[in-house]
Parts: sequence; structure tokens; C-alpha cells
Amino acid sequence: MVERHREIVLRVAARIVGEDDVEDIAQDAFLRAYHRLGRWRGDGPFRTWLLHIAHNAAVDAVSSRHVASVPLDQPTHELPDAVDRTPAARLEASERLRRLDVKLKALKPSHRTVLVLRDVEGLSYEEIAAVADMPLGSVKARLHRARGEFIDALRHNTYDWALPR
Repeated sequence: MVERHREIVLRVAARIVGEDDVEDIAQDAFLRAYHRLGRWRGDGPFRTWLLHIAHNAAVDAVSSRHVASVPLDQPTHELPDAVDRTPAARLEASERLRRLDVKLKALKPSHRTVLVLRDVEGLSYEEIAAVADMPLGSVKARLHRARGEFIDALRHNTYDWALPR
């Protein structure tokens, strides 16, 4: 279970709690899942059920510790051709990702959660509803509002994004 789902649990938890606490949250999520295996009904994908547990563990940690989310300039987000780019271009890309992370952190946690699960992790609306424990309509509405809020935040820095107004 851990080997198969470790990477996605770490990514989802990192987006919510930050890099420093991600291992603890992932371990907590896997322990919770292990102890609750008997409760899994099998009516949906196991990954969705596990991510629901990981999401709740991360949200609990944020609520109790007020932890910031992980920066987006982690190696997993580096562009494939990054080694071919000049140091100045890599520095500029890194700075853009840092500013993007600041804008992402400014979103409400519920908006950030659905945005990351859909647009970064690629989960379906149904999977997000199960992970975040909310109705499908709420997922779609929050995602719509999150994207609008995020785009509006990006428009305030047209140097980086050149979005139309």
C-alpha cells in the first residue's frame, strides 16, 4: 500500500502542510488507513479513499499548527529542458514559481485543495469530492471560484503571466 501510493500522498500532503511536515503527515495517513482498512467499503477506488484520509490528516495538521504549503519550486515541477537552459533562465523560472506559490498560498484552503487536486494531481471531480468529502456540485463551484481567484491574483503581475484583462 505504501510503496504504490506514497508519491501521490506525499504530493497532496505537501501542498497542504508544507515540505517540512509532509513525511509525518504521510505516515499518519498510512497508519490511519491501515487501522481503518476494515471500514473501506470498496465502492470506489482505494486511491481516492486513501487520499481522503491523507487530506484529512493534512487539514488537521494545518488547523492545529497553522503550517504553510510547500513551495512550487520543488524538483518535480522543474521543466524537462531545465538542464539545457542558461543559469539566468533557470533563476527566472525559479523566481516565477516562487511568486506563483505565493499566489497559490493566498487562496482559501478549500480553494487551494480543489485546485491542486484537479489541476496539479489530475484527479477527477468525483475523486476530489470523495477526497475532500464534499458534494460534486461543491467541488465544481469551488474549483470555478478558485480558478477565477487564482487568475485574478495572477493578473496583478502581468510581467510574469501576461494574462488578458
